[in-house]
Amino acid sequence: MPKDKILTRWFRSERLSLIVLLLLALSVRLYRVNNPVLDWHAFRQADTASVTREYVRHGVDLLRPRYHDLSNIQSGQTNLEGWRMVELPLINGLLASLIRAVPSLPLVLVSRLASVTASLATLVFLYLLVKLVTNSKTVAVLSGLFFALLPYSIYYSRVILPEPFMLLTSTAAIYFLAATTNLKKPVPSWQWWLSALLFSLALLIKPFIAFLIPVLLVFWWQTGPRRRWSPWWLVYWSVVILPIWWWRDWILQFPSGIPASDWLFNGNGIRFRPAWFRWLFYERLSKLMLGFGGVFLVTAGMILSSRRAKNLLWTWWASLLAYLSVFATGNVQHDYYQVIFVPWLSFCLGIGTWHTWRQLQLRLRGTRLIIGQVALVLLMLVGWLFSWQQVAGWFNVNHWEYQRAGQAVDQLTPPDAKVIAPAFGDTQFLFQTNRTGWPIGFTIDEKIAQGATYYVTTSLDDEAHSLLKIYALVYRTDEFLILDLENKLP
Repeated sequence: MPKDKILTRWFRSERLSLIVLLLLALSVRLYRVNNPVLDWHAFRQADTASVTREYVRHGVDLLRPRYHDLSNIQSGQTNLEGWRMVELPLINGLLASLIRAVPSLPLVLVSRLASVTASLATLVFLYLLVKLVTNSKTVAVLSGLFFALLPYSIYYSRVILPEPFMLLTSTAAIYFLAATTNLKKPVPSWQWWLSALLFSLALLIKPFIAFLIPVLLVFWWQTGPRRRWSPWWLVYWSVVILPIWWWRDWILQFPSGIPASDWLFNGNGIRFRPAWFRWLFYERLSKLMLGFGGVFLVTAGMILSSRRAKNLLWTWWASLLAYLSVFATGNVQHDYYQVIFVPWLSFCLGIGTWHTWRQLQLRLRGTRLIIGQVALVLLMLVGWLFSWQQVAGWFNVNHWEYQRAGQAVDQLTPPDAKVIAPAFGDTQFLFQTNRTGWPIGFTIDEKIAQGATYYVTTSLDDEAHSLLKIYALVYRTDEFLILDLENKLP
């Protein structure tokens, strides 16, 4: 075959499209990827990263994860063992095993890069899912492009949180089940089994991914009447549900390590009130995630798509609405709760952009067509810029003094020291000390009785000044001071 034809085939190949998308997504996700855990939602990232760090220090035990916070803030119970009983810490265990094998690897950077890798894999499965459902490579590329470049998606694809892995496992599970709908084999294929395993893992990583079960049911229904009621589906749902049921039962043995969660549902009574609609549909979805301009394209995608795509998108949307309604307070209070929306939004944006472009070509001619196409491009660009304006500050580190104080603690105190690092309960400061302890002051004598050995603060408030008169000073700068709580002044 002549070289020019080989080159033409290569440039038209699906492989090149995916490579370009992945390189583009990777390049933007490396923005400030070496930041310390002091950016947006650092408290939640610090808690996740500290589980990995404790595994690195003490060995991996997936059934008994611990972290750095020994206070009673999250569960309401004394937690001197440092139990952290939320998601199954499989990712933490894998990363810790890697770092234990190669101790020179930096924990924070490795954790961030693992999230980036999970995000890139999610992009691939989203591309394949969209292409399968729409039978359009163009729509798949556009959906992948939005997933790669949405500012909200960029930020939450390089954080140290379970969310990137939740998106990977759930999106892959949906794709693999979708890939089995046209198969005629009486025995389930390997994609079918892999879908069950991946969705089970998604539930173990984030239980609220259960709200996407109706999306799986769309493809279950499409398998046809003969396969739809096969007893194999009982096996499928058993594989999906039994592991999370077992894990939730297991963690009940460690109540001090289970964060209080009742408030997530409707703790402040905001569900379906005007503020609920404003925060979720205006501030988050329209303004933050879509930059307003994307709202038009999402709507177009929902309305103009084919019947098969429309069934999927509307079912997906209904599932997400149910999720917003049930976890009303949690979604209003934390913007990372909406990470689950990113694949659906990307799909809608991709198919909406394609159909809008096609409608312009069908309805307009000449100069009017050019003006319409330019307007569509500007709509996407302005929407992206507005969204970036909302997200750009999330990458900033606002408390470098926490890092400097934490480094001093790490250098000047024993590795087994237990530290009080007051930050109003925020654990990002405590994480910087590389020690376990308490992220809040007050009742200092009680904390000393529980094992606290050092006190570090950057606020230099009344509590710090009073303790300075009682305990020996280890180190002091204009930004922070460290006190030895085991050494009282004469």
